[in-house]
Amino acid sequence: MKPPIGTHVVDTRTGKVGIVMGHEGPYVQLRPYGGGREWDADPGAVRGATTAERLSAATAYANARSRGEVP
Repeated sequence: MKPPIGTHVVDTRTGKVGIVMGHEGPYVQLRPYGGGREWDADPGAVRGATTAERLSAATAYANARSRGEVP
């Protein structure tokens, strides 16, 4: 089953947290927390992100932003 658009998920193949942006063919399109380049993931390789995983992604983004690594 494909996760709904806007859902925070973990791509279990990469370990990255992403936000579901859409569904294209057999793939789920994910974007990193805070924006960035989308990637395609196999729907069978994604699972819902836990609260701790979402918080960790948000903290990593805030830290990178404070260092000037992201706009």
